[in-house]
Parts: sequence; structure tokens; C-alpha cells
Amino acid sequence: MATIDQQFVEYIVKTLVNNPEKVEVERKIDEKGVLLSLSVDPEDVGRVIGKRGATAQSIRTLLRALGTKNDARYNLKIVNTDAPEGAEHSAVENRADDREATPVEENEEDDARSEELAEKTRAEMEDLDDLDI
Repeated sequence: MATIDQQFVEYIVKTLVNNPEKVEVERKIDEKGVLLSLSVDPEDVGRVIGKRGATAQSIRTLLRALGTKNDARYNLKIVNTDAPEGAEHSAVENRADDREATPVEENEEDDARSEELAEKTRAEMEDLDDLDI
């Protein structure tokens, strides 16, 4: 059974990606705190990271808030599932670079889609405010 922190990350990420069925969050506890390893479909890695890492940083900020409430320290690692073992970071950075190199028309379309998704997510987050987590 998934813990509340895993469910929290899954919920956020599944609203961002095109292939929500491929979202997996593994949880490990060590001396530094709780490490959540997030793996998504290779085509969704850029969506989860966002431009210049903004989306990933936002997810980490939300996790930090959850950690404050639960007296825990959370770390989020985004794992690239199509890269060889140990090559997660370089492959993820390459994806982010590829994302910035898209034509202007595609960026405008992505911006409109991102704004629509942001509005939907805000509405869903308001619903979560009513939950006692």
C-alpha cells in the first residue's frame, strides 16, 4: 500500500503527464530522510522537469511542505527509465535541453496547454484542502 507521500507525488505527477499509468513512485528511508524515486514514461520526463527545472522544483517545494507537517525530510529523484543504469542525471538534463530547442509554435501550444492544466490542478488542489491529511 502506498504511503501518503507517495500518493501525493503520484497525484500531482499524473495530472501533468500524458501517460499516467506509467507513473511509479518508490520510497526508501535512509539517514538523510525519505527518498522518493519518481519514474515516468520517457516522453513525459520533460513535462515533469519543466523549463529550467521549474516543475520539478515546485513538486519538491510541495514535498517540503508535506515534510514540515509530518516531521520528515523528503527528497525527490526523477529517474529516467530509458537510460542505462547510473545515467539518470545526464539523460534527464539532455531531455531538458531538447525541450528548450523546440520551435516557437510548439512552445506557444505547450504554454496554452500548461495554463489549462495549471487551472485544472488549482481546482483539484482546492478540493484537497478539505482533506485531513
